[in-house]
Amino acid sequence: MADNNTQPWPRNKNIRPSVDSNDTIQRSPRSSGGFTTDKDIGSRRPPRHHQSVDSVDSTSSLYSIDSRRSKPPPPGTYHVQLPKDQIYRVPPPENAHRYEYLSRQKHNRSACRRCCCYSFATLLFLLLLAVLVVGVFFLVCRPHKPRFSVSGVSVAGINLTSPSPISPVFNIKVRCKNVNGKLGLIYEKGSVVEIFHEGIKLGDGEFAAFEQPAENVTMTVTKLRGSRIQLKSSSRKDLAESQKRRKVLFDVRVKAPIKFRVGVVTTWTMGLTVDCKITVDKLTSSATVITEDCVTQDISLL
Repeated sequence: MADNNTQPWPRNKNIRPSVDSNDTIQRSPRSSGGFTTDKDIGSRRPPRHHQSVDSVDSTSSLYSIDSRRSKPPPPGTYHVQLPKDQIYRVPPPENAHRYEYLSRQKHNRSACRRCCCYSFATLLFLLLLAVLVVGVFFLVCRPHKPRFSVSGVSVAGINLTSPSPISPVFNIKVRCKNVNGKLGLIYEKGSVVEIFHEGIKLGDGEFAAFEQPAENVTMTVTKLRGSRIQLKSSSRKDLAESQKRRKVLFDVRVKAPIKFRVGVVTTWTMGLTVDCKITVDKLTSSATVITEDCVTQDISLL
């Protein structure tokens, strides 16, 4: 039995339930065919002034990371420092051949430099040793220069009456005296003797090679020859006048390599030079030496 106080719901079809405008009707994706439209997404997105704190913090952290990123440096010169473990002690393969070539060249240059230093040091040592030996030799032995004199001259082949060339021949007898009391002398081959008249060379020859003991006198004869010498008229006239006065002047020069000997010890080769001025009475084989003066120059040590 129905309650009398209960009133039935009106069945008027024109009456619809009221809907609040602030209410949001959430629709299922299926209500729009399984897709969500931009209008629906916009309706569900919260306003900007209602963003949460977490979203603000994440945005600020993103901006701070972007601001901390390194910016490209301005153009210029920079020094790059690498850790020690990234420095390679071995050249890369593309430069290995060049590195090997430069290393070999550097090694060769160093070896050459060492060789030059050793050679220079050895040469300096030998030079000092030679100087020491020479000093001891001159202090102990006290060598003296030999003395020379011309004792005879013979002349042939000089014809002053004819203007044709002359081929003179001179035989000069030289007296050699060794004044050293302990040293012997060795005259080696290769010596040269020349004869001049007023600067004109009339002949040359070779001084005899021999050995001379200490305090010894040796006589040598040297032949000097000249070939087809054309004399000037003035030179011919001067020789003719000198022969008339019986005073014909000649200059004789001797250059000889010599050695000193002490017992079984022989020194190195030294140079000896002798200058002689002689005067003869005539230009024949029977000429006589009127005056002679021979001066022995200082002995050259080399």
